[in-house]
Amino acid sequence: MLFLALSLSLFVFSGCSIQTAESYSSEETPAISIDSKTRQPVLVELFTSEGCSSCPSADRQLTLLETHQPVSGAEIITLAFHVDYWDRLGWKDAYSSAEFSERQNQYVQRMKLDSSYTPQMVVDGQAEFVGSNGARAADAIAKAVNNPKASVAVIITDGKAEIEITALPTHEAATVYLAVAEDGIVTDVKSGENGGRKLPHISVVRRLDIVGQLVPSDTAFKVSVKPVTGPGWQKDKLKYIVFAQENVGGRVIAIGKVKAAN
Repeated sequence: MLFLALSLSLFVFSGCSIQTAESYSSEETPAISIDSKTRQPVLVELFTSEGCSSCPSADRQLTLLETHQPVSGAEIITLAFHVDYWDRLGWKDAYSSAEFSERQNQYVQRMKLDSSYTPQMVVDGQAEFVGSNGARAADAIAKAVNNPKASVAVIITDGKAEIEITALPTHEAATVYLAVAEDGIVTDVKSGENGGRKLPHISVVRRLDIVGQLVPSDTAFKVSVKPVTGPGWQKDKLKYIVFAQENVGGRVIAIGKVKAAN
């Protein structure tokens, strides 16, 4: 497939697509520290697939961002959306969904891209690039820290999620989402481009639900919902991510997360 280049700290990789491919040269990732006192939440989405040989390095990049929190001032909240358009090429990704492919296609349309591709990373709904490019990720996240966001509180009580969003910044019409994501997933891939490899995953989106709508005059939002779980999900490794995103421009205006079980 495509050329692989590794930097010492963050992974840099060229993305692949069924229609097109983009490539980036290896880049040094600048030294970045964490400011644990004041951190702005930033949403990082990865569109990936177990059927794509370019994706494992991007999956590792997502893990690094989630676990190491390497960007000063940012609380990086990650979601891995497994797309389904690779499933016909030798391996069926058990975590893939046509719904997630459609979410990616919405970014294609918003950003006027030629086509969908994997691995693709999207930061706060505004910046996109090949998902293994660590320098691009660090730069986009650092810029997103400056974007104002609302405060999000999620409290789990008796199997329900009490969601409250306050101090919303000036915004257009937006949708409030609840994602159920799972950490600690490992797949033994038997066939396809990654056949014979053991692939670890983090923040795998199991379900994405719309829990509300915001109009431009809204400054706060509150709702109580019962998150859905499914068979085979590791309940002790689930987390709930709540985010609000403008419908037209895609800008993320609020995001927060909580573990499903303590």
